[in-house]
Amino acid sequence: MMTTAALDQPVKAPTFQGVSLRRKLTNNLATGLVTLSVLIALVPLLWVLYSVITKGFAAITSPVWFTNSQAGMTAFSPGGGVYHAIVGTVLQGLVCSLISIPIGVMVAVYLVEYGGGTRLGRLTTFMVDILTGVPSIVAALFIYALWVATLGFQRSGFAVSLSLVLLMIPVIVRATEEMLRIVPMDLREASYALGVPKWKTILRIVIPTALSGIVTGVMLALARVMGETAPLLILVGYAQAMNFDMFGGFMGSLPGMMYDQISAGAGANPVPTDRLWGAALTLILLIALLNVGARLVARFFAPKKV
Repeated sequence: MMTTAALDQPVKAPTFQGVSLRRKLTNNLATGLVTLSVLIALVPLLWVLYSVITKGFAAITSPVWFTNSQAGMTAFSPGGGVYHAIVGTVLQGLVCSLISIPIGVMVAVYLVEYGGGTRLGRLTTFMVDILTGVPSIVAALFIYALWVATLGFQRSGFAVSLSLVLLMIPVIVRATEEMLRIVPMDLREASYALGVPKWKTILRIVIPTALSGIVTGVMLALARVMGETAPLLILVGYAQAMNFDMFGGFMGSLPGMMYDQISAGAGANPVPTDRLWGAALTLILLIALLNVGARLVARFFAPKKV
């Protein structure tokens, strides 16, 4: 029998003793290719991040950048801030999340725990796959046809959130579905053996175990929709002043502000150019802040190790 001391010894990495030279070379070649692929993927990411930080840092360090809006500002008058755009982006993302997250998580739970092999489950998987590839402008045109043209509501930030829901739900469903599938079946069976109902097992065992991965998928979906521009142009328009009303009037947003600065002559005029890069850096910082906050919440609610 194996002793306790033997169990406590750390597992050593393979030494490849007795392995042929060809297999060693193949292993080293594969390791080198994988490492090279990672480095190639990091180069454009780091380059983009470096460009946005260096070109947008001057704008965000302005004392009024996070406290003022662009109300009354022209393309040639420096000053103003991004407060109105942050508020609009956060409101639209919040409303979108409140609708998308419960629906996406519950659809994934149904596909994994209840209806994966049923006809409804296969149809749902097929529709999720289709929605995953739908362009944002198509989702915006659908909401415009339904919400504005058919039902008669006006263009608003809420209409933008509805179009973003169509883009966010399939990403959440896919990420949550994968995280739920890697939860060990032994945990479910142990809970069932103790007489715990299936719904409570899912709520108290399965979802908390996969919570960290679910949060990551949600944040990836939110990061995608917060940078969309087409729904903003079609469903609400851009406003330089503050607007807290999600159901009426033009509304500022960070992607909308970037598009507006391009129309104002960014690239040729230094004033809108600085605002353009400042809004881009602000959007990156906002998404990073949301990611950090979500990770802390997921760690707080995750199952505690005994």
